[in-house]
Amino acid sequence: MEYRQLGASGLYVPVLTLGTATFGGTNGFEGWGSTQVDEATRMVNLCMDAGLNLFDTADVYSRGLSEEILGKAVKGQRDKLLISTKATFRMGNDRNQLGSSRFHIIKACEDSLKRLDTDHIDIYHMHGFDANTPIEETLHALESLVTSGKVRYIACSNFSGWHLMKSISISERYGWSRYVAHQVYYSLLNREFEWELMPLGIDQKIGSLVWSPLAAGRLGGKYRRNQPIPSDGRVARGGSPIPEEATSYERLYNIMDVLDELANETGKSVAQISLNWLLQRPTISSLVIGARTEEQLKQNLEAINWNLTPEQVKRLDNASQQQSIYPYWHQAQFEELNSQLQF
Repeated sequence: MEYRQLGASGLYVPVLTLGTATFGGTNGFEGWGSTQVDEATRMVNLCMDAGLNLFDTADVYSRGLSEEILGKAVKGQRDKLLISTKATFRMGNDRNQLGSSRFHIIKACEDSLKRLDTDHIDIYHMHGFDANTPIEETLHALESLVTSGKVRYIACSNFSGWHLMKSISISERYGWSRYVAHQVYYSLLNREFEWELMPLGIDQKIGSLVWSPLAAGRLGGKYRRNQPIPSDGRVARGGSPIPEEATSYERLYNIMDVLDELANETGKSVAQISLNWLLQRPTISSLVIGARTEEQLKQNLEAINWNLTPEQVKRLDNASQQQSIYPYWHQAQFEELNSQLQF
């Protein structure tokens, strides 16, 4: 297993992370999966044997049940692995049971620690940006969690460029802990991350942890031109965090044509090729892979320890290219002003 430095921190993480949104399967996550403790424990052991020691969850996944199952699955191995969890989204009917206020963050962290049955969280994410809470309040609360030893590193997820840049500036102004990573959606099917968040990550040394790198299963091999969308797939089950309107199926089918060609050339599956392409992009620290079954997990673990050739990468680049929105298409017209870094 390859390990990469997480942003500008001193922490090294495996290039693959096991996502546990499939653990539990309740409270709105029925379509994601329903992995229970026994199978979760076997998955954790499979990962550890392969050198994958980072496990990602969130309080909102099955309303805390995912954290509980993960806590039981890693029992006895806590000192050998890393746990990432998140807070911000609604955890109850009360108005203060959501957001990134000091009130909610402190309570959410304490609740996650209990469910995970641990005394610390290695990477603690703000799951989304809370525009109703002052950023200073959020970051000061996170700093108190770090200084108390309950959290080792802080990160964010699903932020806009200005959300992240302003947060970094405030942390530096007060000497508080800084976001070391950004958990983002990025795949061959949707490459908007490259327009602003990737350049920001390069400039500010923010590591990227990629969620849904297979576009909620759309790049897993079951979606092809002129064949029905699989009724047993994650999208049909309501387990996709990526809205249909964000999916261009014509571009997906064009990508699949190239993935099928490369699968024949490399002997790898289309899912493994899709993951490998991502691992060659700038700022990528780890891909958060999910699996409903142990067999899916084993397949995803084989996406590493080999690389697509530059020519093969270029073919995927061309097939997955999408039209930029303003101001990015305007900026692209002036090559002399753009960074020499190509991706």
